Amino acid sequence: MNTDTNSGVVSRPYPLRIVTAASLFDGHDAAINIMRRLIQGQGVEVIHLGHNRSVDEVVRAAIQEDADAIALSSYQGGHMEYFRYVIDKLASFGASHIQVFGGGGGTITLEEASELQDYGVARIYHPEDGMKMGLVDMIKDLVKRCDNGVVGKNLSEYPERQLAQRLTAIEEDQLSEDELVQERARWKA
Repeated sequence: MNTDTNSGVVSRPYPLRIVTAASLFDGHDAAINIMRRLIQGQGVEVIHLGHNRSVDEVVRAAIQEDADAIALSSYQGGHMEYFRYVIDKLASFGASHIQVFGGGGGTITLEEASELQDYGVARIYHPEDGMKMGLVDMIKDLVKRCDNGVVGKNLSEYPERQLAQRLTAIEEDQLSEDELVQERARWKA
């Protein structure tokens, strides 16, 4: 991993992948759209699902895209259950390595943020973080936390994850020519 000292953008042999979305029954998409653009500006590949997304949709996308993280916006309440369910659902698919980040303006209190982080959410950003750090530095913090160096994750026992991980390996030129020949033969069979 290298950092361009002029821009502060993290570079690595392949981009981080982050799924972004606003939670179910949440029509507030301005915040997640701003965050999505700032995340993209850091050189991250973003899979943006938009607003009003269920846990199943978000987790399925993160697994299918072999994502490094999920960034969620939740302004509608119900965030405690929603974020916990995301963590539980990822674990049920053997995908606990996918980090979860979130924010919800003042909707998520500092106490609730702490409780969610204790449960397994990597970080809940609060308006106080925005005032102290600014939006760009909040996003840089999120990207830095995502880039945990987990490369070549063990292939999962779950077929959907196996396929996603194999496609990532091909995309990132991690396979030898012999391995690619074997893959092509399997696909033709």
